[in-house]
Amino acid sequence: MGTNFYFEDRKIHRQHIGKRSAAGMFCWDCGVSLCASGSSGVHSDKRWLEECPKCGQKPTEEDLGLSSAGRELGFNKTKPKAKNGVKSCSSFSWAISPVDFKKLRGGHIRDEYDRKVKDFAAVLSECPIQRFDMIGKEFS
Repeated sequence: MGTNFYFEDRKIHRQHIGKRSAAGMFCWDCGVSLCASGSSGVHSDKRWLEECPKCGQKPTEEDLGLSSAGRELGFNKTKPKAKNGVKSCSSFSWAISPVDFKKLRGGHIRDEYDRKVKDFAAVLSECPIQRFDMIGKEFS
């Protein structure tokens, strides 16, 4: 599950920027995933640690109104922001390079549900795991 984001203007019409996906528990203080195989395995490995491997903090319980999974399901309507402690996170898989993204001008960003995104930097702040292996590939 995830949400795709697009840049729209009159010239390009619609360009896929990438996809945000819920990515499990993450220690925001240490910058590490609780996935047993690390950040690279968050969407494939089913093994998860019970505490941060660096500092030992245990996850804080989040309901759907606060969690990253809840954001993707439409229950979390809070303003996107970075977190602290061990809480859920999202990943962002880039469809275009961040360098090319920064060059885009004169348009706006919309998600796949046709909602205009006012602060894309805030969206990315909830995505401490960023993937660059999908750049230039078509995916949804």
